[in-house]
Amino acid sequence: MDLLSALLFELVVIAILFEVARRIGVPYPSLFVLGGLALGFVPGVPHITLNPDLVLLVFLPPLLFAAAFETPLRDLRQNLAPVARLSIGLVVFTTLAVGAVAQVLVPTLGWPAALTLGAIVAPTDALAATSVFRRLGVPRLILSIIEGEALFNDATALIAYRTAVLAVVSGTFVLGMALFGFAITAIGGVAIGYLVGRASVEILRRVDDPPVEVVISLLIPFAAYLPADRAGVSGVLAVVTAGFVIGRRLGTILSPGSRTMWFVTWKMVGFVLNGFAFILIGLELPDVLRGVANRSPLELVGLAALVCAVAIAARFVWIYLSSLLPGSPRRIVARRDPRMAWRLVFLASWSGLRGAVSLAAALALPRTFPERDLILLLTFAVILVTLVGQGLTLPIVVRWTRWDGADAETEEAEFARATMYQVALDALEVGRPSWPGHQPLFDRLESSLRDRSEHLATEDPAETAERRQERMEHEEIQLAVINAQRGAIIELRDSGEINDATLRTIERELDLEELRMEA
Repeated sequence: MDLLSALLFELVVIAILFEVARRIGVPYPSLFVLGGLALGFVPGVPHITLNPDLVLLVFLPPLLFAAAFETPLRDLRQNLAPVARLSIGLVVFTTLAVGAVAQVLVPTLGWPAALTLGAIVAPTDALAATSVFRRLGVPRLILSIIEGEALFNDATALIAYRTAVLAVVSGTFVLGMALFGFAITAIGGVAIGYLVGRASVEILRRVDDPPVEVVISLLIPFAAYLPADRAGVSGVLAVVTAGFVIGRRLGTILSPGSRTMWFVTWKMVGFVLNGFAFILIGLELPDVLRGVANRSPLELVGLAALVCAVAIAARFVWIYLSSLLPGSPRRIVARRDPRMAWRLVFLASWSGLRGAVSLAAALALPRTFPERDLILLLTFAVILVTLVGQGLTLPIVVRWTRWDGADAETEEAEFARATMYQVALDALEVGRPSWPGHQPLFDRLESSLRDRSEHLATEDPAETAERRQERMEHEEIQLAVINAQRGAIIELRDSGEINDATLRTIERELDLEELRMEA
């Protein structure tokens, strides 16, 4: 079957599995991997095989860019210490722990190859975890740390991976040179990303065409990643930095129409790329198993179980020890609820799911690399155990934390809305004298703003519940009116009194009105 047919088939599978995951309430990446795993053993199923270098190039830059421009920089700055401990310290710790165990279990690996395996399985993929967090609710503190970790740990792991591979190929390793190379790689990646980000901002500021702006946005992650990668510095940090620079300025460089199209497009791009990445992980298993057919199944199961256990345990140990430090997130939460603080420590430890970056790095190993097929199998085992085993049980762990929903983010949003409404009311008062012939319009706008302001949540739970119920009733009334209008214009089109172009124009107005109501 040709490539186009295979792509279409897998898109259908992605859509079906996503809907199944939504209905049964499990993380969709976990179900995608299981679906790909099942399809991999079905004869005749279309199978897309990508060059390993292309896997990193096609998937990593756009997914990192989308995550970066949506990252709240204030939260990241506030949690910089725990994020750095996870994205640098934990990656190095996991690399050493897994490498040491792999070397003891398989002496033929050699230390550089064993550490390569450690670097491959060290980075986490936050998508499955954060999809559960957003659906069930966790403190914003935990969500920010897990997302921040996933943004930067790819860079640390891939730098360590490259260093270990070079040590295998060259046969030499000097710690001082490795640390110096790490610093240069990181600084160079950030510098290139900043330049690409600022250049992109200036270009977008001068363009006022939504489709063109979205096309430019699709090119930005590759414009940052490719030069950095060719220069031998961190393409990951280049993409993340460019995303930070642009995300901070999206509110001033894009028009409302462009901004809406931007976010809708990137949401779809992220969904499709993640879908393909996790399906491809599952589809790779038959090829991986063929590569280790010369080893006994019992030996392979034992090796996989031990490596998975070490990778998971390393995260638990590191996060537990980090939580004892002064000013750690656990200590912050413990001021309000000590028991919940320890439960959240367990939740963060259980959220170390692996994904496509680990598999792509393993596939990119040279064919002559020591025990390459075994490294591939162990990498797949860690991905499968964490993404499926931990991923499917993550909702249970989230519910076990018994978080009460109290979070500064909700209060912050209400504060922002209250400020916005008050500024709008003040602007109406200032504008009234200048437009004496339009007082009915001012009255309608003022009435709408005061209604929204009066229905904001308060600190009183009973009053908040009463206002929420009243707001839901108001929305139901407005939705009934909008649906009546929508039905009327469709009848006009069906009777031939208006054409489809007119229908689309008015439908868009009604859709925007409904979206505004839901917001």
